[in-house]
Amino acid sequence: MSVHKDSVRDQVRRTLTERILSGVYRPGDRLVELQIARELGTSQGSIREALRELEASRVVETEPHRGTRVRVVSPREMREAYLVRGVLEQTAAATAAPVFRGNKGELREACEAIVGAAEAGDLAGQAAKNTAFHRLIVEASGNGVLLRLWDSLAFETRTRVRMNRPGADLVRDAQTHRPIVDAFEKGDGKTAGKLLREHAESFAPSEDEAGAG
Repeated sequence: MSVHKDSVRDQVRRTLTERILSGVYRPGDRLVELQIARELGTSQGSIREALRELEASRVVETEPHRGTRVRVVSPREMREAYLVRGVLEQTAAATAAPVFRGNKGELREACEAIVGAAEAGDLAGQAAKNTAFHRLIVEASGNGVLLRLWDSLAFETRTRVRMNRPGADLVRDAQTHRPIVDAFEKGDGKTAGKLLREHAESFAPSEDEAGAG
C-alpha cells in the first residue's frame, strides 16, 4: 500500500496500530523500520517517529540488540489505565463545564460522530472518534499537565481492544456519551464528571480478569 504525504506519521501510526489490533503483528513480533518503510512507500524516519509514539503509548517496546517489538498489554494494566482515566476525566469535568455550558456545537457533534460510527459498524472510526471526544473534554479543562497524563494512556488503542471484548454492544456504548454532553450543556460539571468516571470504569476489565492477567 502507499501512504499519502500529509500527516504521514499519523497515518503510519494508525496503520501499525490497526495491524497490531487485528493480529497481523502479534505480541513479540519484531517491527523492522526499513521493511515497513518499503511496504508503505514512505521514509524510514516516518516509521521511526510513529514507532516512538507507539512506544510512548506502551503499545510497542524497544530493547538494545533486539529492536522494536509488539508488547503484551495485560488485563491488569488495562484495568489500571481505565480507572486512572476515570479520575482524570472527573477532575477535568469541573473546569471544562463552563466552556461547554449552553454550547450545542463541537462536543455534541463529536458525540454524534461516535454514535454514527457505531451504527455503521466502523470499529476503527468509533475508537478514533471516541478518543477525540474525551480528549476534547480534557483539553477544555485548560490543565496542560492533566492533558499530558491523559494522552500518555493511549486510549484509542485501548478502546479498540475493549470494543472487541465478548458481548460488547458498540451502539449502546456510543450512546452513553449523550448524557455526558447533556450535563456539560447545562454546565453541570459534577454530574458530567460522575458520568465520565462511570463510563471509564465500565470499560475496565473486571478484578477477576485483571487477576487472571
